Amino acid sequence: MPPAPLPPDVATTVAEAIETPLGQGGFAFVQAGTMRPLLEHLGLEQWESFAASWNDLGEDRYMADGGRYRRRRYATFSLSAQDMLRKPNQPHYQSRDYNTLNGGVERWFEPVLPAIAAHPALQAILSLLYHVATDLTPPERRPLSWHGEMHQFRIEASTDMRGQPTPEGLHRDGVDWVCVAMVRRENVACGETSIHDMGRELVGSFTLTDPLDTAFVDDNRVYHGVTPVEPVDPARPAYRDVLVVTLRHE
Repeated sequence: MPPAPLPPDVATTVAEAIETPLGQGGFAFVQAGTMRPLLEHLGLEQWESFAASWNDLGEDRYMADGGRYRRRRYATFSLSAQDMLRKPNQPHYQSRDYNTLNGGVERWFEPVLPAIAAHPALQAILSLLYHVATDLTPPERRPLSWHGEMHQFRIEASTDMRGQPTPEGLHRDGVDWVCVAMVRRENVACGETSIHDMGRELVGSFTLTDPLDTAFVDDNRVYHGVTPVEPVDPARPAYRDVLVVTLRHE
């Protein structure tokens, strides 16, 4: 199906809450109270079943630091004005220029389940990011289709193992646009996101706390990183679930 259209009032909110700060400073932090109604206009529903799918992720066995704190699934898409299509399964690859810890190798992760790739919650988020990326890309540089990558991440923490949302540290992803949406925080402290300019000077910070608190990042203009998470109650499971969607020119 094609990206859901933006009704005029929704387009105004998208421009004010996302596109203006993203265009000016290279990032936007949008809280759930604004994000949820935007996404509902684009077809968001059944959020609880979407969030529950984070309970069925595979272990990330590519961690060069030896950590076993990250679980994930992965999928790729082609997004155009005509359609949003899932691509065949493929590896995730980043050069070491962008990921000094885990870059330089093809990483094959367990694929996103078909029901989740087609879920109305994901389709709404893909639609929104497509509109934002298209609006903020000059017409002469807009691709006919965007290459989209979707990551389901669970970062686990315990008393003997801090969870590292960005184990590579302050970084860029080697794409054009990044969207990070909170799915669930369970019994964790910290996990503050920081945004830095190309000189690595801090330009903003915030914490994704509630489901659908969301960060948008212009990966060509800023770096980003997230502090480690630790359990609040050592006796209970502790984890941080996020959805990451990136777009780059095909």
